[in-house]
Amino acid sequence: MPENPVWLIDASIYVFRPWFVRQPIVLDHEGNPVNAVLGFLRFIYNLLQTEQPQRIAFAFDISLQTSTRKTIYPAYKANRTPAPAELKMQFQLCRDFLDALGIVQAASPYFEADDVIGTWAKQQRDNGKTCMIISGDKDLAQLVNDGDIWWDYGKRTPLPPGGVKKEFGVWPAQIPDQLALAGDVADNIPGIPGVGMSTAAKLLQKFSSVEVLLSRIPEIGLMKTRGAKRLQELVDEHQATVRLARQLTEIYCDVPDVPLDLRRRDKDLGQLQALCERLGLSEQQFHLWQNV
Repeated sequence: MPENPVWLIDASIYVFRPWFVRQPIVLDHEGNPVNAVLGFLRFIYNLLQTEQPQRIAFAFDISLQTSTRKTIYPAYKANRTPAPAELKMQFQLCRDFLDALGIVQAASPYFEADDVIGTWAKQQRDNGKTCMIISGDKDLAQLVNDGDIWWDYGKRTPLPPGGVKKEFGVWPAQIPDQLALAGDVADNIPGIPGVGMSTAAKLLQKFSSVEVLLSRIPEIGLMKTRGAKRLQELVDEHQATVRLARQLTEIYCDVPDVPLDLRRRDKDLGQLQALCERLGLSEQQFHLWQNV
């Protein structure tokens, strides 16, 4: 594991997971469900207690409709239903709790959490730091450089660049190309029909990138792989789709107006106690949070 890395957290998945495990329902003192918040807090506490990060930051998504990717492709993530009001409220409580803990959290109205993390990663590397990129989203594996780790914390094995290559069949920098060829159902990004992640990996092992692939389409038919001629025809037919998708799959690493000092600040104990009381946490639990 890297020594004293910067921990960059894709927050949403660690809120959504406990949200979907909805029984038994836990309510706050105002009668609002708080299962997602409590699950998120368990994740944070375990991470802080176990890893003791010196620099850590959480990125959130706040507005899909104003995303720059929507301007490129209006159907981007159109398959996603808006978060219900009770979940939006819980996201805000999660952000408030991080503020009370003195932990950096940020979101952009125009860029996604992935882009915020990409911006942090770039800035931290420029300062000689390595990064622990914490997410269950394979898209973020593209940010892994030498010395970095991509890790779905508590769920999977931490992956350095070579681990990403073993897991997905391509190097981290090729992940955007792989997704552009195969498409991404979760984000409603179109790809080449019939081309999955495995076939996309085979293409990239030979041609290295989408740009190189599209400049050498006739060579696809000469590959020693089943259906090579048909694959050549499909790539040729869907060049425009691939070029469009490639604009969507790459993480943008120059988001303006995000905090760049990721050191933990002093806790706001008044805010922390008020949030603990609202969530029905005990005095003992409050003291645990005081000391984490």
